[in-house]
Amino acid sequence: MAESPLAVAVTRYLQGLARHASPATVAAYQQDLRALCRFAEQREIDDPATLDTALLRAFLGTERSRGLGARSLARRRAALSRFADYLVKQGILADNPVGLLRTPKQPSHLPRPVDVDALAHFLDSPHDGSPLAVRDQAMLELFYSSGLRLAELAALDLHDLQASRVRVIGKGSKPRQVPVGQRAQHALADWLSCRAAMAPEGETALFVGKQGARLGHRAIQKRLAQLSVSRGLPEHLHPHRLRHSFASHLLESSQDLRAVQELLGHANLSTTQVYTRLDWQHLATSYDSAHPRAKRRPSGSKP
Repeated sequence: MAESPLAVAVTRYLQGLARHASPATVAAYQQDLRALCRFAEQREIDDPATLDTALLRAFLGTERSRGLGARSLARRRAALSRFADYLVKQGILADNPVGLLRTPKQPSHLPRPVDVDALAHFLDSPHDGSPLAVRDQAMLELFYSSGLRLAELAALDLHDLQASRVRVIGKGSKPRQVPVGQRAQHALADWLSCRAAMAPEGETALFVGKQGARLGHRAIQKRLAQLSVSRGLPEHLHPHRLRHSFASHLLESSQDLRAVQELLGHANLSTTQVYTRLDWQHLATSYDSAHPRAKRRPSGSKP
Protein backbone atom coordinates (compact mmCIF):
# COMPACT_ATOMS: atom_id res chain seq x y z
CA MET A 1 0.00 0.00 0.00
CA ALA A 2 1.40 3.39 -1.05
CA GLU A 3 2.20 5.95 1.62
CA SER A 4 -0.04 8.98 1.92
CA PRO A 5 1.31 12.37 0.81
CA LEU A 6 1.52 13.33 4.49
CA ALA A 7 3.59 10.25 5.34
CA VAL A 8 5.86 10.90 2.36
CA ALA A 9 6.41 14.49 3.52
CA VAL A 10 7.27 13.24 7.01
CA THR A 11 9.78 10.75 5.60
CA ARG A 12 11.49 13.42 3.50
CA TYR A 13 11.63 15.80 6.44
CA LEU A 14 13.22 13.16 8.69
CA GLN A 15 15.78 12.30 6.01
CA GLY A 16 16.85 15.95 5.90
CA LEU A 17 16.85 16.20 9.70
CA ALA A 18 19.17 13.19 9.97
CA ARG A 19 21.90 15.08 8.13
CA HIS A 20 22.46 17.54 11.00
CA ALA A 21 20.57 16.31 14.10
CA SER A 22 21.53 13.60 16.56
CA PRO A 23 20.13 10.06 16.08
CA ALA A 24 18.21 10.48 19.34
CA THR A 25 16.47 13.63 18.06
CA VAL A 26 15.60 11.98 14.75
CA ALA A 27 14.18 8.92 16.52
CA ALA A 28 12.11 11.08 18.86
CA TYR A 29 10.71 13.23 16.05
CA GLN A 30 9.95 10.14 13.99
CA GLN A 31 7.87 8.79 16.85
CA ASP A 32 6.05 12.11 17.22
CA LEU A 33 5.30 12.59 13.54
CA ARG A 34 4.27 8.98 12.97
CA ALA A 35 1.72 9.51 15.74
CA LEU A 36 0.45 12.54 13.82
CA CYS A 37 0.16 10.43 10.65
CA ARG A 38 -1.90 7.80 12.48
CA PHE A 39 -4.15 10.49 13.94
CA ALA A 40 -4.68 12.08 10.51
CA GLU A 41 -5.30 8.72 8.85
CA GLN A 42 -8.09 7.95 11.34
CA ARG A 43 -9.75 11.16 10.17
CA GLU A 44 -9.12 10.36 6.50
CA ILE A 45 -6.68 13.27 6.17
CA ASP A 46 -3.67 12.58 3.96
CA ASP A 47 -2.70 15.96 2.49
CA PRO A 48 -0.02 17.91 4.42
CA ALA A 49 -1.47 21.13 2.99
CA THR A 50 -4.59 20.63 5.15
CA LEU A 51 -2.70 20.74 8.44
CA ASP A 52 -4.08 23.64 10.44
CA THR A 53 -4.17 24.85 14.03
CA ALA A 54 -7.50 23.17 14.83
CA LEU A 55 -6.32 19.75 13.64
CA LEU A 56 -2.98 19.96 15.47
CA ARG A 57 -4.68 21.18 18.65
CA ALA A 58 -7.02 18.19 18.44
CA PHE A 59 -4.01 15.90 17.95
CA LEU A 60 -2.24 17.21 21.04
CA GLY A 61 -5.48 17.03 23.01
CA THR A 62 -5.86 13.38 22.06
CA GLU A 63 -2.28 12.69 23.08
CA ARG A 64 -2.91 14.36 26.44
CA SER A 65 -6.02 12.26 27.00
CA ARG A 66 -3.91 9.14 26.32
CA GLY A 67 -1.82 10.08 29.34
CA LEU A 68 1.20 11.81 27.82
CA GLY A 69 2.97 14.07 30.30
CA ALA A 70 3.91 17.71 29.85
CA ARG A 71 7.45 16.96 28.66
CA SER A 72 6.27 14.48 26.03
CA LEU A 73 3.57 16.88 24.84
CA ALA A 74 6.10 19.71 24.61
CA ARG A 75 8.32 17.52 22.47
CA ARG A 76 5.34 16.57 20.29
CA ARG A 77 4.64 20.26 19.78
CA ALA A 78 8.30 20.98 18.95
CA ALA A 79 8.31 18.21 16.34
CA LEU A 80 5.11 19.57 14.81
CA SER A 81 6.55 23.07 14.66
CA ARG A 82 9.78 21.96 12.98
CA PHE A 83 7.84 19.85 10.50
CA ALA A 84 5.50 22.75 9.75
CA ASP A 85 8.49 25.03 9.17
CA TYR A 86 9.72 22.48 6.63
CA LEU A 87 6.32 22.47 4.90
CA VAL A 88 6.36 26.27 4.72
CA LYS A 89 9.81 26.21 3.11
CA GLN A 90 8.53 23.64 0.61
CA GLY A 91 5.62 25.92 -0.29
CA ILE A 92 3.07 23.39 1.00
CA LEU A 93 1.83 25.59 3.86
CA ALA A 94 1.49 29.36 3.81
CA ASP A 95 2.49 29.72 7.47
CA ASN A 96 3.23 27.64 10.55
CA PRO A 97 -0.04 26.70 12.31
CA VAL A 98 1.76 25.55 15.46
CA GLY A 99 2.54 29.13 16.50
CA LEU A 100 -0.99 29.50 17.90
CA LEU A 101 -0.69 26.38 20.06
CA ARG A 102 0.28 26.92 23.68
CA THR A 103 3.30 24.99 24.93
CA PRO A 104 2.37 22.66 27.82
CA LYS A 105 3.68 23.94 31.15
CA GLN A 106 6.79 22.06 32.19
CA PRO A 107 7.29 20.71 35.69
CA SER A 108 10.34 22.27 37.34
CA HIS A 109 11.95 19.07 38.64
CA LEU A 110 15.49 20.34 38.60
CA PRO A 111 18.37 18.60 40.34
CA ARG A 112 19.79 20.23 43.44
CA PRO A 113 23.29 21.59 42.73
CA VAL A 114 26.16 19.84 44.47
CA ASP A 115 27.69 21.89 47.28
CA VAL A 116 30.71 23.86 46.02
CA ASP A 117 33.11 22.50 48.63
CA ALA A 118 31.87 18.92 48.25
CA LEU A 119 32.22 19.12 44.47
CA ALA A 120 35.72 20.60 44.73
CA HIS A 121 36.77 17.76 47.06
CA PHE A 122 35.26 15.24 44.65
CA LEU A 123 37.05 16.67 41.61
CA ASP A 124 40.37 16.93 43.47
CA SER A 125 40.27 13.32 44.68
CA PRO A 126 43.36 11.43 43.44
CA HIS A 127 43.01 8.62 40.91
CA ASP A 128 45.23 5.72 39.83
CA GLY A 129 46.65 7.47 36.75
CA SER A 130 45.41 4.83 34.30
CA PRO A 131 44.28 6.04 30.84
CA LEU A 132 40.63 5.41 31.73
CA ALA A 133 40.96 7.34 34.99
CA VAL A 134 42.68 10.21 33.17
CA ARG A 135 39.86 10.21 30.61
CA ASP A 136 37.21 10.23 33.34
CA GLN A 137 38.91 13.15 35.10
CA ALA A 138 38.93 15.12 31.84
CA MET A 139 35.23 14.46 31.32
CA LEU A 140 34.38 15.52 34.86
CA GLU A 141 36.38 18.72 34.64
CA LEU A 142 34.93 19.61 31.23
CA PHE A 143 31.34 18.96 32.34
CA TYR A 144 31.72 21.27 35.32
CA SER A 145 34.03 23.80 33.65
CA SER A 146 31.81 24.45 30.64
CA GLY A 147 28.30 23.35 31.64
CA LEU A 148 27.93 20.91 28.76
CA ARG A 149 24.94 18.68 28.15
CA LEU A 150 25.58 14.94 27.99
CA ALA A 151 24.91 14.82 24.23
CA GLU A 152 27.21 17.79 23.64
CA LEU A 153 30.15 16.20 25.44
CA ALA A 154 29.62 12.78 23.84
CA ALA A 155 29.57 14.33 20.35
CA LEU A 156 32.82 16.27 20.74
CA ASP A 157 35.52 15.67 18.15
CA LEU A 158 39.19 16.50 18.47
CA HIS A 159 38.88 19.54 16.21
CA ASP A 160 36.18 21.02 18.49
CA LEU A 161 38.74 21.53 21.24
CA GLN A 162 40.90 24.66 21.18
CA ALA A 163 43.37 26.14 23.65
CA SER A 164 40.88 27.70 26.06
CA ARG A 165 37.48 27.00 24.56
CA VAL A 166 35.38 24.24 23.05
CA ARG A 167 32.88 24.34 20.21
CA VAL A 168 29.67 22.38 20.80
CA ILE A 169 26.46 21.78 18.88
CA GLY A 170 23.54 22.37 21.20
CA LYS A 171 19.81 21.85 20.95
CA GLY A 172 18.31 22.73 17.60
CA SER A 173 21.73 22.12 16.03
CA LYS A 174 22.88 25.54 17.26
CA PRO A 175 26.67 25.86 17.61
CA ARG A 176 28.22 27.82 20.44
CA GLN A 177 31.69 28.29 21.89
CA VAL A 178 32.24 27.86 25.62
CA PRO A 179 35.30 28.74 27.71
CA VAL A 180 37.33 25.90 29.23
CA GLY A 181 38.85 26.60 32.65
CA GLN A 182 42.49 25.93 33.50
CA ARG A 183 41.76 22.81 35.57
CA ALA A 184 39.83 21.35 32.64
CA GLN A 185 42.56 22.40 30.20
CA HIS A 186 45.19 20.52 32.22
CA ALA A 187 42.97 17.45 32.57
CA LEU A 188 42.28 17.45 28.83
CA ALA A 189 45.98 17.79 28.04
CA ASP A 190 46.67 14.75 30.23
CA TRP A 191 43.94 12.81 28.43
CA LEU A 192 45.19 13.74 24.96
CA SER A 193 48.60 12.36 25.88
CA CYS A 194 46.93 8.99 26.70
CA ARG A 195 44.26 8.96 24.02
CA ALA A 196 46.54 7.96 21.12
CA ALA A 197 47.19 4.60 22.78
CA MET A 198 43.44 3.85 22.92
CA ALA A 199 41.97 5.41 19.77
CA PRO A 200 42.65 3.90 16.34
CA GLU A 201 43.99 6.08 13.56
CA GLY A 202 41.20 8.06 11.95
CA GLU A 203 38.94 8.11 15.04
CA THR A 204 37.76 11.70 15.50
CA ALA A 205 35.93 11.36 18.84
CA LEU A 206 37.49 13.26 21.74
CA PHE A 207 36.42 10.68 24.31
CA VAL A 208 36.74 6.98 23.47
CA GLY A 209 36.18 3.74 25.36
CA LYS A 210 38.33 0.63 25.86
CA GLN A 211 37.71 -0.54 22.30
CA GLY A 212 38.74 2.83 20.86
CA ALA A 213 35.24 3.85 19.70
CA ARG A 214 33.34 6.98 20.68
CA LEU A 215 32.07 6.79 24.25
CA GLY A 216 28.27 6.52 24.34
CA HIS A 217 25.78 8.34 26.55
CA ARG A 218 25.06 5.35 28.80
CA ALA A 219 28.76 4.66 29.33
CA ILE A 220 29.40 8.27 30.39
CA GLN A 221 26.44 8.24 32.79
CA LYS A 222 27.63 4.94 34.27
CA ARG A 223 31.16 6.22 34.79
CA LEU A 224 29.94 9.33 36.63
CA ALA A 225 27.72 7.25 38.90
CA GLN A 226 30.59 4.88 39.68
CA LEU A 227 32.99 7.74 40.40
CA SER A 228 30.56 9.38 42.82
CA VAL A 229 30.60 6.13 44.82
CA SER A 230 34.32 5.39 44.61
CA ARG A 231 35.30 8.95 45.53
CA GLY A 232 32.91 9.11 48.44
CA LEU A 233 30.48 11.73 47.16
CA PRO A 234 27.39 11.06 49.28
CA GLU A 235 25.00 11.82 46.41
CA HIS A 236 24.14 10.41 43.01
CA LEU A 237 25.96 12.23 40.23
CA HIS A 238 24.86 12.51 36.60
CA PRO A 239 25.81 14.89 33.76
CA HIS A 240 22.77 17.14 34.12
CA ARG A 241 23.56 17.64 37.80
CA LEU A 242 27.06 18.82 36.94
CA ARG A 243 25.58 21.21 34.36
CA HIS A 244 23.12 22.52 36.94
CA SER A 245 25.91 22.96 39.49
CA PHE A 246 27.97 24.85 36.89
CA ALA A 247 25.08 27.25 36.23
CA SER A 248 24.14 27.75 39.89
CA HIS A 249 27.70 28.29 41.13
CA LEU A 250 28.55 30.65 38.28
CA LEU A 251 25.39 32.69 38.76
CA GLU A 252 25.95 32.88 42.49
CA SER A 253 29.44 34.33 42.03
CA SER A 254 28.92 36.47 38.92
CA GLN A 255 25.24 37.47 39.22
CA ASP A 256 25.28 37.79 35.42
CA LEU A 257 22.18 35.99 34.22
CA ARG A 258 22.71 36.91 30.57
CA ALA A 259 26.22 35.47 30.53
CA VAL A 260 25.01 32.22 32.11
CA GLN A 261 22.23 32.07 29.51
CA GLU A 262 24.78 32.32 26.69
CA LEU A 263 27.07 29.73 28.25
CA LEU A 264 24.23 27.25 28.72
CA GLY A 265 22.97 27.79 25.18
CA HIS A 266 19.45 28.72 26.27
CA ALA A 267 17.33 30.49 23.66
CA ASN A 268 15.17 32.20 26.30
CA LEU A 269 16.23 33.96 29.48
CA SER A 270 13.22 32.50 31.29
CA THR A 271 14.70 29.01 30.85
CA THR A 272 17.88 30.10 32.59
CA GLN A 273 15.96 31.73 35.44
CA VAL A 274 14.15 28.50 36.21
CA TYR A 275 17.24 26.36 35.63
CA THR A 276 19.39 28.26 38.08
CA ARG A 277 16.71 28.60 40.76
CA LEU A 278 17.04 32.31 41.40
CA ASP A 279 15.95 32.61 44.99
CA TRP A 280 13.90 35.48 46.33
CA GLN A 281 16.54 36.65 48.79
CA HIS A 282 19.10 37.05 46.00
CA LEU A 283 16.63 39.02 43.90
CA ALA A 284 15.57 41.19 46.86
CA THR A 285 19.18 41.98 47.75
CA SER A 286 19.99 42.92 44.16
CA TYR A 287 16.88 45.10 44.02
CA ASP A 288 17.66 46.90 47.27
CA SER A 289 21.22 47.66 46.18
CA ALA A 290 20.41 48.70 42.60
CA HIS A 291 17.02 50.38 42.42
CA PRO A 292 17.16 54.17 43.06
CA ARG A 293 13.82 54.16 44.88
CA ALA A 294 14.28 50.95 46.85
CA LYS A 295 15.98 52.32 49.96
CA ARG A 296 13.91 53.35 52.92
CA ARG A 297 13.12 57.04 53.24
CA PRO A 298 15.23 58.70 55.96
CA SER A 299 13.32 59.10 59.19
CA GLY A 300 11.78 62.49 59.64
CA SER A 301 11.77 63.34 55.95
CA LYS A 302 8.66 64.73 54.40
CA PRO A 303 6.62 62.71 51.93
